[in-house]
Amino acid sequence: MAIPQTKMELRPLGNTGLKVSAVGFGASPLGSVFGPVAEDDAVATVREAFRLGINFFDTSPYYGATLSEKMLGKALKALQVPRSDYIVATKCGRYEEGFDFSAERVRKSIDESLERLQLDYVDILHCHDIEFGSLDQIVSETIPALQKLKQEGKTRFIGITGLPLDIFTYVLDRVPPGTVDVILSYCHYGVNDSALLDLLPYLKSKGVGVISASPLAMGLLTEQGPPEWHPASPELKSACKAAVGHCKSKGKKITKLALQYSLANKEISSVLVGMSSVSQVEENVAAVTELEGLGIDKETLSEVEAILEPVKNLTWPSGIPQ
Repeated sequence: MAIPQTKMELRPLGNTGLKVSAVGFGASPLGSVFGPVAEDDAVATVREAFRLGINFFDTSPYYGATLSEKMLGKALKALQVPRSDYIVATKCGRYEEGFDFSAERVRKSIDESLERLQLDYVDILHCHDIEFGSLDQIVSETIPALQKLKQEGKTRFIGITGLPLDIFTYVLDRVPPGTVDVILSYCHYGVNDSALLDLLPYLKSKGVGVISASPLAMGLLTEQGPPEWHPASPELKSACKAAVGHCKSKGKKITKLALQYSLANKEISSVLVGMSSVSQVEENVAAVTELEGLGIDKETLSEVEAILEPVKNLTWPSGIPQ
């Protein structure tokens, strides 16, 4: 039975021809990465996301040691809608047991992922956190292996993900044009760090679609604060905490402001947000709707930007759980 859907803004993803929802569903929390999530809750969360117009779902075998893929697979199947109604991205190369970007592991990886997701193909297959491997191996071995999988119809498009922005130019400058369709960057397009902005013209010139994840900087821009393992410096954590406190004192939610800031740039096709409950889905979709209608709260945004100015674009070394 068709699920009546609310319209959400769909944005073109580079030259892929795909149109992805402005907010994408980050499925890592379905792997109980941030706390236990029951199967019924996972199914209800995905269903509500789909009903409210989210058509783009992102996962990885690394999230929850394959649990995220399994849960997302069950939830998508439960929708009982045509496969063409939703877009799924998964990843390869990063696993609970470590990194392996070899052609052999990539080939095995997609077959395992498709089985867990209960799908015949994924729309995007990313090399996951490539800065942990040899970038030359990514160029000469991993991406050619992904191209073969694309020819076989196991993935429609190829992507790369990671934290340092220079990994994207390194790879894209060394592969034939049109080889890599999408990049997924995280923690570099938010109120505290918008370094991705400088890379957008280059990515556009290459015809590469841009997905940005973690607009809340992996918990820095939330009232509960970042997890203990968060690698940000004390200075960055302290400034973000002050920004959160400022919003709270005004009765504003920094999570909404941060998400809206990331969504406002239409050059970014989709902003991925981790979700594990119906209420989170509703809150995120409400932020989009409000942005389209009332626009962003400019006064609070400028106050928050002033607080964060001393730490703007201050990142951290890669090498963290993600």
